[in-house]
Amino acid sequence: MIKKFSHSLRVKITLVILLLISILLLSIGILNNFGLTWYYQNEKVSEIHEAYLKLDNEVQKLTDDGQSIIGESADNRSVVNERVSNIILDYSNKHNITIALVDSMTNKAIYSSQREGDMLLDRIQESFIGNKNITKKVLYSSDSYTIILHNTPQNSSFIEGFGYCSDNQTMVIMSTPVAGLKESVNISNKFLIYVAIIGFFITVIITFLITKMITDPILQLAEISVKMGKLDFTARYTGNRNDEIQILGQNMNYMSDKLKKAIGKLREANEVLKEDIKRKEAIDEMRKDFIANVSHELKTPISLIQGYAEGLNEGLCEDKESRKYYTEVIMDESEKMNKMVKQLLTLSSLESGNSILHKENFNLTSLTEGVLNSTSILISEKNVKVDFDTEKDIFLYADEFKIEEVVTNYISNAINHVNDNGTIRINVSEDDKDICFSVYNTGKQIPEKDLYNVWEKFFKVDKAHSRSYGGSGIGLSIVKAIVEAHGGAVRVVNKTDGVEFGFKIPRMKE
Repeated sequence: MIKKFSHSLRVKITLVILLLISILLLSIGILNNFGLTWYYQNEKVSEIHEAYLKLDNEVQKLTDDGQSIIGESADNRSVVNERVSNIILDYSNKHNITIALVDSMTNKAIYSSQREGDMLLDRIQESFIGNKNITKKVLYSSDSYTIILHNTPQNSSFIEGFGYCSDNQTMVIMSTPVAGLKESVNISNKFLIYVAIIGFFITVIITFLITKMITDPILQLAEISVKMGKLDFTARYTGNRNDEIQILGQNMNYMSDKLKKAIGKLREANEVLKEDIKRKEAIDEMRKDFIANVSHELKTPISLIQGYAEGLNEGLCEDKESRKYYTEVIMDESEKMNKMVKQLLTLSSLESGNSILHKENFNLTSLTEGVLNSTSILISEKNVKVDFDTEKDIFLYADEFKIEEVVTNYISNAINHVNDNGTIRINVSEDDKDICFSVYNTGKQIPEKDLYNVWEKFFKVDKAHSRSYGGSGIGLSIVKAIVEAHGGAVRVVNKTDGVEFGFKIPRMKE
């Protein structure tokens, strides 16, 4: 499309210029053929009229001074007045006009610029008398002077003038041939044809170069505009001109830069908007899941509390032992509900960033040992072997209360899922960057598809087993939130015969 546009524009400009040149050459030929004769005649009429006025003026001066046009020389020869002679010779030499002065009294030539004065008089008289073989045309006429164009039987053409001077005696006769003019016009026309042909080809070449010089930058700008339409702003106008095309190219480069930045910002804003939409959708889904999970988790304890409370109210348990059992169930389920609500509040505080960390240096090894001591009864009930090195002190700069909650959750989770007579192995270590903590327990592995879901709120791999020990599915979510609040990361991996949970927190000191 761009090439068609370029060729079309180039052809149009070339055709317009060639048309103008052709019209110009044709006009010159027409004017040369028809106008040159008219112009030449007018020029000769003006020259003859001018010569007559000058001669008449000199004759008038001589008459006023009482002098004659003809005088005598030193050797007693008749000579014409010098000023009159100079005028005649000047027009004869410069304008090819034959001039003769004739005495009307004797009807003889007084003086002539050539030797044909009497012959000139005879021709003039013949033309004015009206020889039928001579065609004549009056070009100028006044009371004292007439200029005519006539053609002789011999196909000769002359412009001739005849008139009297102011002394009413001296006649002025002038003649100039025009036959040679037609031949000159024909030669000029032939020459113009050759010039037109050569000029036409030269014009074609020059026009092609000029149009190429004009259309090439326009083609470049058109290609840039097409790329800009396809949101490709890499193309640049590289011309170096001093005209409007250069200004247009620079403006297109400027516009391209502006559009590139604007579209870049729009794309960034669009990506941010997409992320916001995804985040909002995710939050909506999380809100729905949260409400559903909370409703589900509270449904069972509420139902139990309601059922046992109705039983007490209706007097179904009259003996002391039965009433005690009923009240213990109600208290146990209430405690579970209370614990879950507290966990939800803790998790909400951590996720919103409103929880304040009270960091201090503490011994992570000692903290872990204290948690193990507080859970020793549960460990002994399952006859579990605990492997933990209490001799190596590892200090951590963090919120001791929250890290204790993490360690307690990990160890409790290991105790709840370890197989009977199994092993729990706890490891605390450090390197140049991080403090690491891990808890391994033998037992059933977590399905690979659920490894990344264990950190989600209310997610339970084995719901029946979780119900048996009162798990709500919130503990690991709290662990993840606490560790990430400290700038760390959590992990879970399946081992050959068990599962290992862990975390690492950047090593920082007060």
